[in-house]
Amino acid sequence: MGAGASAADDINGPEIHQWYTKFMKECPSGQLSLYEFKTLLGLHGLNPEANTYVDQVFNTFDLNKDGFIDFLEFIAAINLVIRGKIDQKLKWYFKLYDADGNGSIDKKELLSIFAAIQAINGNQSMTPEEFTNMVFQKIDVNNDGELTLEEFINGVESDASLLELISKSFDLSNVLKVIQNGRRPEDSLKKPTILIYK
Repeated sequence: MGAGASAADDINGPEIHQWYTKFMKECPSGQLSLYEFKTLLGLHGLNPEANTYVDQVFNTFDLNKDGFIDFLEFIAAINLVIRGKIDQKLKWYFKLYDADGNGSIDKKELLSIFAAIQAINGNQSMTPEEFTNMVFQKIDVNNDGELTLEEFINGVESDASLLELISKSFDLSNVLKVIQNGRRPEDSLKKPTILIYK
């Protein structure tokens, strides 16, 4: 895991203990599988686009790529959501959009992830095609049809409206509420948790 340990350093001892208690209550094995992640958040039975997005979120948090989210990976993710600086969050967004992990985002990847987000939350103000075209028009500096990490971070940081739109699209605060409240999906008839990031 290693890489996420420093991210957890910003959370104090009592907070870590509280999160550990909640994590172990929901996941006694200490290893959260993709199935358990989806169960915890009430995200089974999704359409293929939404399912792909949830898988990508899970894989992004699974820093050591062992197929599980352990407590250190979990606390690093919590820290990013709660206290992450904008450049840290933008790096996370980039990893999420870069579905094939090749270090760049192409239009197909961005379109696919944004369509998946819409499939889950259903209330976006523009179509995935409009969103993708707008992002590439604004920040694909060299017009090669791919966004590097540098282009993505610089472009989004320099455009307040784009930053706000992307931030609203990935608000994961609902995920934290489910975990903090210890509410399991079968405890209520509420709609599934929306995976978007603030």
